[in-house]
Amino acid sequence: MNYSYWLSNIPGIGIRSRNRMLGTVGSAEELYRLPEKQLLLLPGITEKQVKAVIESRKRDYETPFYRLGEQGITFLSREEPEFPEKLRQIPDAPYSLYVKGKLPEPRQKAVAVVGARRCSAYGSTVAEKIGKRLAECKAAVISGMAQGIDGESHWGALKGAGRTYAVLGCGVDICYPRCQGKLYDNILNCGGIISEYPPGTKPLPQLFPARNRIISGLSDVVVVVEAKGRSGSLITADYALEQGKDIYAVPGRLYDPLSAGCNALIRQGAGIISDVEEFLTELELCMDFGGKQENLRELLLAKDESLVYSCLSLQPKGVEELLEETGLGLPQMAGILAGMVQKGFITETVKNYYIKTIE
Repeated sequence: MNYSYWLSNIPGIGIRSRNRMLGTVGSAEELYRLPEKQLLLLPGITEKQVKAVIESRKRDYETPFYRLGEQGITFLSREEPEFPEKLRQIPDAPYSLYVKGKLPEPRQKAVAVVGARRCSAYGSTVAEKIGKRLAECKAAVISGMAQGIDGESHWGALKGAGRTYAVLGCGVDICYPRCQGKLYDNILNCGGIISEYPPGTKPLPQLFPARNRIISGLSDVVVVVEAKGRSGSLITADYALEQGKDIYAVPGRLYDPLSAGCNALIRQGAGIISDVEEFLTELELCMDFGGKQENLRELLLAKDESLVYSCLSLQPKGVEELLEETGLGLPQMAGILAGMVQKGFITETVKNYYIKTIE
């Protein structure tokens, strides 16, 4: 009998009630063996919850527990030494976790990268770059596998050949959102999928805010790339603040709704990411890649390429605007843009719109 698994799955017993009972009794096994009269004496526990504990002892918990192994899912409670130490310390710490793949290495620097689902091309580029450079510097990237900033940061970590971990607001056996199936599979190959909810738990909206405390709890630093004034990313930042974690934000344009959350965090004292390499240096993660980051202008040999590149930024710019600014002809411009895309210096975000590739 796995007493921790039993305690994690008693209907009607939430995180705080579970933590209160354990704080008084000590362990799941001791709670299981406690007579009803003594259960009723536990502080902060209702009669209804006591009945739920008594009734649960009649149920079969062994069969579903052994099925976890067949599904490749690991169950880990706070009573076990392998439980992440970072999570033990946070308020309302989860009592247990379900894991597909691996958990973050205890001594590895971990950074959460979160932000808007409907992000801009700029936000997407920045999130991917931050994830990639963190991975190249041997830091774990943690996020929520949502579309937008979360997904791009995971993909960046994968491109950087590093480890990345997704914390879900549903069971780890459910890929949510469904469109992230390829990402889900790739994360399992070099990281892990984590949840405090049992397998089969559907992705209900009310479950997601609480999972954000685990994203921040597993991390040493939280980065918000793009966020509206009220968003789940700011909930993650609030949890990080409560947990004593460092928060960084990517500044955005005035009056852009996707910048409101980040700019507000900066006003409140969050660190500013205006340069990815400087950010890595602040985290003591900066590495020498042996001249890999040569001066970009030295690599752009053609004079006309340098001219076009100087007109671009991290905000998309169309071909017509570039023609007007440079005075070049359309056939010449088309060749220059195609060449710089191939070299990796610029990115076509949508047809005929380009931004600088962050390096």
